[in-house]
Amino acid sequence: MYLTNQENARAVNGSAGFAGLRVAAVAAAVVAVMLAGCGGESSKSDKASQTAAKVNKEEITVHQINFVLQRQQGLKPEQAEAASKQVLERLIEQELAVQKAQELKLDRDPRVVQQIEAAKREIIARAYVERIGESIAKPTSEEVAKYYNEKPALFKDRRIYSLQELVIEAKPEQFGQLRQKLESAKNVGEFAEFLKANDFRFTGNQAVRAAEQLPLNGLESIARMKDGDSAVTQTANGITVLFLVGSRSQPVDETRARPAIEAFLVNQRKSEVVQKDIKGLRDAAKIDYIGKFAGGPAAAASAAAMPAPSAAPAVAPAPAVEAPAAAASGLNAADISKGMGLK
Repeated sequence: MYLTNQENARAVNGSAGFAGLRVAAVAAAVVAVMLAGCGGESSKSDKASQTAAKVNKEEITVHQINFVLQRQQGLKPEQAEAASKQVLERLIEQELAVQKAQELKLDRDPRVVQQIEAAKREIIARAYVERIGESIAKPTSEEVAKYYNEKPALFKDRRIYSLQELVIEAKPEQFGQLRQKLESAKNVGEFAEFLKANDFRFTGNQAVRAAEQLPLNGLESIARMKDGDSAVTQTANGITVLFLVGSRSQPVDETRARPAIEAFLVNQRKSEVVQKDIKGLRDAAKIDYIGKFAGGPAAAASAAAMPAPSAAPAVAPAPAVEAPAAAASGLNAADISKGMGLK
């Protein structure tokens, strides 16, 4: 969606380093909790000391619990004991389900086997990509400062925007009428009433977004708008009108922005290195496209360029926004990463 940029839900954010230290502390605390009471009895094996529970004949270990906890961002060390107990209960239920599935021979079901193999391939491929990225150097202070100065709308001129968006179904010959009314309307309410009175089909959205929560490719255009301005974007089925209802300044200095910028630049470099490496692997490999795929990448690209048979989504962002027509207290590094386009 044009306003929210949710595709970036898996962003690598600038607090990653701090989160890593916190996870390590949590893991250490969990180990201490789970091993409490062992009392240094040397007769017990290391394996036994790591067992958290037994489900029939199968064991659930502290290592399994820690693995789950390490994937939970924002967990505080003082929450370790309660969190570890909750994770253990979930693992027990999971183990019971696994045992019953095996009893029913579901682990041999072709669909299940296919999913397992697909997950395995993805994990291995991701490990390779992560290995490539290990050699990426941390950006210098000069590089961070350069990016900070090149993106004033994200940082030193950062604003919090109150936005309203109308997605209007219209024919090309109706665009002129809509633009004319938009320029004369006093506010979004008056324009919406015009749409209703003239039987235009439209949907509306409204939101309050910080600069970093907006798509980076549209932020510069929005940042140039003044309160009360609107911008028009042509879509497959009509036009989208974005109204800047109001805004307030909330700049961010370079020190506070640094973690997010560093994370973005590192991630960007990793992406470039991985793409270059994969290209090299493709060039060196012998790849034969067979059957209906015989056309290779060119045919796939051509098919992808064809318009979809179904209607366009209600909110369809466009690559460019026309010139405007007259008419949270702290910085969140994760949100900045979204604005920067991190995946």
